[in-house]
Amino acid sequence: MSVAPIDYLMSRRSVKFVRAPGPDDAQLAQILQAGMSAPDHGRLRPWRFALIRGAAIERVADLAVNAARTAGMPFTAEKEARTRQWLAEVPLLMGVACRLDHSNTKIPEHERMLATGAAVTQMLNAAHMMGFGAYWSTGLGTYLDEVNEALGFDGLDYRFMGYVAIGTPIQEAPAPERPDYRQFVSEWTGI
Repeated sequence: MSVAPIDYLMSRRSVKFVRAPGPDDAQLAQILQAGMSAPDHGRLRPWRFALIRGAAIERVADLAVNAARTAGMPFTAEKEARTRQWLAEVPLLMGVACRLDHSNTKIPEHERMLATGAAVTQMLNAAHMMGFGAYWSTGLGTYLDEVNEALGFDGLDYRFMGYVAIGTPIQEAPAPERPDYRQFVSEWTGI
């Protein structure tokens, strides 16, 4: 019996704790291509991704820990240990950034960031449909210029938006409790 696509969407959840195997090159290509179908005002394609794998994951952790220390916001020993323990299992970490393109004054920055977020959502859904777990995190030095620049996303031309970890779930995540959509919807009648 096959699963309907809507059921995949309804069952998607963030899965932080993943391990190898991650997506192979063909699966990763499909995940990334899914992001290209995101809504994108003006077809600016503002999303940019930095793939971080293998030993580079430990290096980005070192970079973030050192950058936080330099910025006067050091990790506690416990947070650093938890972060390193988590990342030691992650097979694929993907940096996410929005390209600002200052030459285009017609489409505001927030619409570009929305398009980038939509691209990431498409990729999270694609990873889920392939049986992978995925987690979007804004930790690990996301708001530190030193980290952004090291990943190729300077603060002038890019807005760094965090990391997506993708891999095989370490354990089955419980079904998330979802709110009733009616709590967030009103109907405008113009009267």
